[in-house]
Amino acid sequence: MTSASMLRSKTSGHRGSSDNGKSEEREGRNCVRYKCIPLNTIKDVMHQRPNWIEVKDDGEWDFNWCDVGWLRENFDHAYMEEHVRINHFRNHYELTRKNLMVKNLKRFQKNLEKDMGRTEASKCDFFPSTFAMPSEYHLFVEEFNRNPGSTWIMKPVAKSQGKGIFLFRKLKDIIDWKKDRSRSEEQKDAAHLDSYVVQRYIENPYLINGRKFDLRVYVLVTSYVPLKVWLYRDGFARFSSSRFSLSTIDDKYMHLTNVSVQKTAPDYDPEKGCKWQMQQLRRYLTAKYGREVVETLFGEMDNIIIRSLQSVQKVIINDKHCFELYGYDILLDHDLKPWLIEVNASPSHTPSSQEDYEMKYGLLEDTLNVVDMEGRLTGQENRVGGFDLMWNDGPVYTEDLNLQPFGSLCFTANTHLGCVNDREKNLRQLLRPFPLQKKM
Repeated sequence: MTSASMLRSKTSGHRGSSDNGKSEEREGRNCVRYKCIPLNTIKDVMHQRPNWIEVKDDGEWDFNWCDVGWLRENFDHAYMEEHVRINHFRNHYELTRKNLMVKNLKRFQKNLEKDMGRTEASKCDFFPSTFAMPSEYHLFVEEFNRNPGSTWIMKPVAKSQGKGIFLFRKLKDIIDWKKDRSRSEEQKDAAHLDSYVVQRYIENPYLINGRKFDLRVYVLVTSYVPLKVWLYRDGFARFSSSRFSLSTIDDKYMHLTNVSVQKTAPDYDPEKGCKWQMQQLRRYLTAKYGREVVETLFGEMDNIIIRSLQSVQKVIINDKHCFELYGYDILLDHDLKPWLIEVNASPSHTPSSQEDYEMKYGLLEDTLNVVDMEGRLTGQENRVGGFDLMWNDGPVYTEDLNLQPFGSLCFTANTHLGCVNDREKNLRQLLRPFPLQKKM
């Protein structure tokens, strides 16, 4: 077998920057040596994949599922051969840090308005009013005074799982926070202060059975230049365990839908959890509002995904060795308008139930199918398992038999979030068998 990726501390730099489809170095590998840091579902997927062999410590690898900490410490010192793949882009944080995401979206929207007009720029009106703290504190105060009585939410830019988040309505709360932060950080680098965002709280969330929820949507990017985006059919709605009310803003079980928060609630059931599968939510909304309304809603979520990725397309360092599986968090308001809350570079793959495990196992298995270390695809596929190709240097369309009047052709976006995920049937039809393992 040809030599594969190796971490060589004395050599840096990466060859190539575009996804050219089926290339010579991806004709398929009889054995894939992988390195995996997380100890959760992805470990199971790799362990059970035919002809994949785990390497330890400093062993040579062909595929690396790393955490962002490993990436930060090692990426600049890694020499990667042509076939090698790693699960993050170098500066993924341009989209996944809350302050940078908003900064890039604001710039993108401003450029759209300048180049194409306000109507086009309005298609980016999907994120709440947000300010970086403390650098934009005075801008925030101006906005706060223009909307007296409004609820705001404070979030650390680089933390997850609901850590460090609180709601407030009085400027005094933020002034006290600012003073406390200054005292605690005065011995540290000033940059640490700029680590929160304050965001207008969505006060009219869409409720089901009186409870707030948000959506977790999975998006796979295999290239930024050209932009190539896959949308997974499965996802879920995460519900709060307490009925929603604005009369109290201190109840984290009411206002925060993170599973890591909800599972500490006194009445949390680990098997039942607080989740609906995306298919269940889509059926519920369709029964209540009809197909047309729901398709408009899901189309607006498609727009959020593509516009947010386009907003960082020019700043992300594209590298054909890299791919990224993002976890988008989207909130619906009472008018069924979707709002982008944040994008996660390392969405949790730790299951909260057996059903959740099976969904995440399929998601991760299909991620590896799309990345295709074994060379079993042609490179022309619009669907691989549960993933549908939604953008390939432009929108991808599919023929819609349900909308064809009198035999004429009708095409719709190739996105099927919350639709039937018959992934195993698709994979049987699509993939050639795994190559036989050769002796090493």
